[in-house]
Amino acid sequence: MIEGIFVDGLIFSIMVMGVLISYRILDFPDLTCDGSFATGAAVATMAIVNGWGIPAALLLSFFAGAIAGMVTATIHNRLKVPGLLAGILTMTMLYSINIRILGGRANVPLLRTTTLYTEFPKVFSALGQTGSVLVGTLIIVLVVKEMMDVFFRTDLGISIGALGSNEQMIISMGIDPRRLKVIGIGISNAFIALSGGLLAQYQGFADANLGQGMVVQGLAAIMIGEFLFDSNKISFITLRVVLGAIIYKALMFLGRYYGYYIKLTPSDLKLLTGILVIISLLIAQTRSAASTADARKKALRRNKEKREAETREKENAHVED
Repeated sequence: MIEGIFVDGLIFSIMVMGVLISYRILDFPDLTCDGSFATGAAVATMAIVNGWGIPAALLLSFFAGAIAGMVTATIHNRLKVPGLLAGILTMTMLYSINIRILGGRANVPLLRTTTLYTEFPKVFSALGQTGSVLVGTLIIVLVVKEMMDVFFRTDLGISIGALGSNEQMIISMGIDPRRLKVIGIGISNAFIALSGGLLAQYQGFADANLGQGMVVQGLAAIMIGEFLFDSNKISFITLRVVLGAIIYKALMFLGRYYGYYIKLTPSDLKLLTGILVIISLLIAQTRSAASTADARKKALRRNKEKREAETREKENAHVED
């Protein structure tokens, strides 16, 4: 049970890393992830079913997500469509594309096929079934986290981060912000689709509706992680994402299996997610207001001390004269 929460949360954390890039780093309201998550699951599933192998399935899902994100960024850049609407357009088109990828079906199972999660018990046989799945997933997440940490320490990654903070500064440096948006949104959805490819193998099926509501879930996990500790270092930011995703899945698990004590049904989980986001926003605003008030008090105190020091200096100079 606990192992399942951790495995589900770890797989989910890769998707949240993608949402982090678009919503926090690039400040781009991208809804493509609801479609690209299912695209990653569909591509990986069909690749495995057709005997392409697990590595090829994961790579294809990664690149399929990148293409989806680049389409969104291109619509935004070339047609001057707002980012939110561009994401909605791509997400809508991806539903039909995902059905086609799945061979005209809404759901394709991975029964009696070799997947990553049937191979983990063989590779880590000493750890048992649940332990091997947990360790294998943890290794993948750590590799993905390290890739993201390294990328955002490069010149390109730093430029993408700067774009989200100050687009005019990027333009003044002679860098094309449109190109950075294409790369950033592409990478964001690549991680999201990779997470979908992993989840399909873990659950044993791909579904065209698998990514429904992923944006809100991802934002909830990001906000939960931000309450754990403050840091501007990318390595700690991604660590917050992983921990926030696990905590979010644990909360959903508690709501699903113990919510009946308060008349909570599985259909109420989306309501619970929305409430979590609203509560997180209220707490964040309260903390921000408290921090601003505290900073103002400190500034007033420093100004008062400075004026008192200047007054004393004038008095001392007057006495000496």
